[in-house]
Amino acid sequence: MMTSLCKEYYQFVLAQGVVGGIGIGMSIAPALAATGQYFRKNRAAAMGIAIAGSSLGGVIFPIMLAKMLPNPRLLFGWTIRICGFMMLVIMGVSCAVIKARLPPRKEKLFLPGAFKEVPYVTLIAASFTMLLGIFIPPFYLPTFAIANGMSPTLAPYLISIYNATSLFGRVIPGVLADKFGRFNVYFAAAVSSAILGFCWQRVTSNAAVIVFAAIYGFCSGAIVSMMSVCLTLVPKDPKNIGTYLGMGLAAASIAALIGTPISGAILSHENFNRVSDFSGSVSLAGALGIILAKYTTGKGLISKF
Repeated sequence: MMTSLCKEYYQFVLAQGVVGGIGIGMSIAPALAATGQYFRKNRAAAMGIAIAGSSLGGVIFPIMLAKMLPNPRLLFGWTIRICGFMMLVIMGVSCAVIKARLPPRKEKLFLPGAFKEVPYVTLIAASFTMLLGIFIPPFYLPTFAIANGMSPTLAPYLISIYNATSLFGRVIPGVLADKFGRFNVYFAAAVSSAILGFCWQRVTSNAAVIVFAAIYGFCSGAIVSMMSVCLTLVPKDPKNIGTYLGMGLAAASIAALIGTPISGAILSHENFNRVSDFSGSVSLAGALGIILAKYTTGKGLISKF
């Protein structure tokens, strides 16, 4: 709602960036933590379904904005307010029905001792490295597509395509992870995203860019859901799932903040080929970090964990 009133750049940063970011973080982490407390055997599938809602929103909102913004009776202000009213209703229902299975821990707000656990720190480091790269392609896909001849009216729909397949990428790998191992599926998703990151620079035609957006959305969507699931496997006490998840996501999310500006700096001096190389390289480094994190758990590299 405050974004709809913004006129200056700093106002957008404060309303949409700072306050919006805090609100999203305070919504996602408790919801995922509560979901994780109800499941053990099928936890990856349950959390994948829970986090898939963000992909559904990523499909709907870009299309809504594209249709409403040109409307002279709505323009920017009322277009954003309509989105705000939708969020108010949907989030109101969510807040009313979400309930933790276990009572909250009362003695400490944070658990700094968690950062002394090698599997936890290693997993956060791997996720941090991966998040440096996986959000770069969707961030620049419309610009990249237009630079390669795609119509400016078609290019914005690439984000909706990306988010549509990301929905399935968060659910299907979650189901597979419960059968074949959460770390194993996390690693497979990371390697796939890394390979696609390197291939991005060779994708130039309209059809190829659309297919790339769809496949990359599926693979990177699996990373988002599997990262949360793997973080919930570390704490021995289920009551600590929310704290471990929140601290881990907070630390790793810094990479999502700085990854695209780094790629923007690269693009200002080089070209999309170097941005593609950077995205693929850090994603691959993150994939290798997942192997190390799994090894430190003591479950064995070839186990279904």
